[in-house]
Amino acid sequence: MKKRFADVIIDISHEKVDRPFQYKIPDSLQEILEVGMCVRVPFGKGNHLRMGYVVDMTDTPDYPEEKIKQIDRIETENLPAEARSIRLAGWMKHHYGGTMIQAIKTVLPVKQEVKAVVQREVSLAVSHDEACCCLADAKAKHQVGKVRLLEALLPGATVSYSLLTGKLSVSPQTIKSLERQGVLRIDSFEEYRNPIRFAAGAEVKKKLTPRQQEIAEGFLADYDGGDRTPALLFGVTGSGKTEVYMEVIEGMLARGKQVIVLIPEIALTYQTVLRFYRRFGDVVSVINSRLSAGEKYDQLRRAKEGKVKVMIGPRSALFTPFEHLGLIVIDEEHEPVYKSDTMPKYHAREVAIQIAKMTDAAVLMGSATPSLEANYKAMSGEYKKYELKTRIGAAVMPKIEVVDMMQELRQKNMGMFSRRLQEEMRNVLAKGEQIMLFLNRRGISGLMSCRACGYVYKCPHCDVALSQHRNKMVCHYCGYEQPRVTNQTPCPECGKPYVRGFKMGTEKVEEYLTDMFPGARILRMDADTTRQKGDYEAILSAFSQGEADILLGTQMIVKGHDFKNVTLVGVLMADISMYEADYRAGERTFQILSQAAGRAGRGEKPGIAVIQTYKPDHYCLQHCITQDYDAFYEEEMAYRMLMDYPPAYHMLAVMLTGEEEKRLDSRASMLADALKKSNPDVRIIGPAPASIGKINDKYRQIIYIKHAQTDVLIRVKDRAESIIKANEMLLKEILITFDMDPVHAY
Repeated sequence: MKKRFADVIIDISHEKVDRPFQYKIPDSLQEILEVGMCVRVPFGKGNHLRMGYVVDMTDTPDYPEEKIKQIDRIETENLPAEARSIRLAGWMKHHYGGTMIQAIKTVLPVKQEVKAVVQREVSLAVSHDEACCCLADAKAKHQVGKVRLLEALLPGATVSYSLLTGKLSVSPQTIKSLERQGVLRIDSFEEYRNPIRFAAGAEVKKKLTPRQQEIAEGFLADYDGGDRTPALLFGVTGSGKTEVYMEVIEGMLARGKQVIVLIPEIALTYQTVLRFYRRFGDVVSVINSRLSAGEKYDQLRRAKEGKVKVMIGPRSALFTPFEHLGLIVIDEEHEPVYKSDTMPKYHAREVAIQIAKMTDAAVLMGSATPSLEANYKAMSGEYKKYELKTRIGAAVMPKIEVVDMMQELRQKNMGMFSRRLQEEMRNVLAKGEQIMLFLNRRGISGLMSCRACGYVYKCPHCDVALSQHRNKMVCHYCGYEQPRVTNQTPCPECGKPYVRGFKMGTEKVEEYLTDMFPGARILRMDADTTRQKGDYEAILSAFSQGEADILLGTQMIVKGHDFKNVTLVGVLMADISMYEADYRAGERTFQILSQAAGRAGRGEKPGIAVIQTYKPDHYCLQHCITQDYDAFYEEEMAYRMLMDYPPAYHMLAVMLTGEEEKRLDSRASMLADALKKSNPDVRIIGPAPASIGKINDKYRQIIYIKHAQTDVLIRVKDRAESIIKANEMLLKEILITFDMDPVHAY
């Protein structure tokens, strides 16, 4: 159906993106106008033609139709840099749902009033002899300030204005007086705030292996030949993926292109930026949430002006305003943090590919444990796939041992460290090598298991653990529920009353370590020890320089770090992520355990990983022991295909949130029923309470919708938005959000 009216934002002043103006769409533009396009429209009393952006189209006028002005034309020439971002926002709104305003504020973050840092320098504007005469005159008149000022400038130096007024105590009036006399001049210039504070040093370019060289040259040759197929670099831990990235980036810079490098964790920034900065110098910058507003402002400004050519950061770095983008690198592409948790709930991988299409850029993704989605597309030919199957040089893959904690309990070891792990820790400390201990903590609150036999309460219809919800345990994928168990409930497997939840934190582990190894130097890295800016860098730098023997932490310590002296990795509580109420639990566990084990033995010394578990026969653990990603992929994909889960199928999550529980339940049922009637070809599950049914006094209901094609789910999402708009009063005070192919269970 043709839309008769368009909502247009004028000039894209960031602070005013919530004030669109409505215009008629002329017949000549009915077939071609799209959300996100740049247009010329009459504006104000004089009807001067101004540039604007279409953010929505509708059949319903907001004002009397005779008072609504008409769009003049679509603008196609001399488009500002923001035009690409607005088109991208239009695509994101269409694909992920939400409002155009939300999408615009994602790609063009609201501009803050940040003052530029202005530096001033003072230098002589007269000859040396003339300056000497002025100095002699000042001495004769006992003008102490002028004497100090001229003596500082006479050697022909350019002196900082702040140094003169500060350390030399020269008054601004004295400086101004000599400037008016033409004796000196003051030059002002803006100085960029620099978030990179590394000591000088050059990264010696490493000689690539034949396979690394082949991949880098092949990728660049495809780029030169016009092939923009996204590429997946599958390389085991320590195989040199970063060296391939840098070789390709060097080739892109030589071609006059700019590069975005996405990393999943702020904790990775230190090592990554250090290596890139030492290789490429000042053209490298970083942007992340730990920077000040001024630092962020300056980095984006430098990028826009072409002074930065390589921007490193988390998913928000995607929106760096590069004019000559040639490459987007996504390191550790499997990480769930690449999915936004606020509307629009975009995935960085998908948005990167869309940006690449808009800018004629290439996308290179890398991982030792690729997401099933990326590997599925690589297997189907939608992505190219390169492989690095061995570690660099003399380094070999670590030996992985699994310790059955049930056996430890039977042999009266009630502690959190198995005897095998304790033995290895003593050996490593005695040799002066380093240890990383990983506490796998995600999902603790939802998991109930028997300490006697290891039984986990799971849904009989889905391979996920049941989640606790008030007085019952619920599966949020099929709706199955059963009464909640207590500590006195006999285990259905062995009959013993030892059903418990897991409760263990990094602080408690640190206390055990201190008692067990009183002479060991221990660093703890978790949310509590990395609250302040610079905490990540301080901890990682100290460990890298050998100032600690043991690094203990949560998931942030096992992703991408490269410490040559680490020869032992211990994984505590591997079971936690294994039975999360999430169909991706097996994949997540395989990935995190493989990544954790991969931190050991990255130098010349061999490494070992000890994984503690109550379920040593679980398939993701077995594949981790053999370090066989392909075997894990085949088994996990069989499960996904059987259950119609991504990537075999696609899934749309619709979350409803409200303060009144009964009202929310009825409205969620109304929406689900309406969608079932209008979309009989899709599978709709729910509504059901979310796994965390109440947050901040707001109740949550979830509806899952499945279909093999994303386009069909987008149409369902559009239909849901129409229903919401048509029932605005009924759905008042209820927040509804959409999540396409969610990476976390609700």
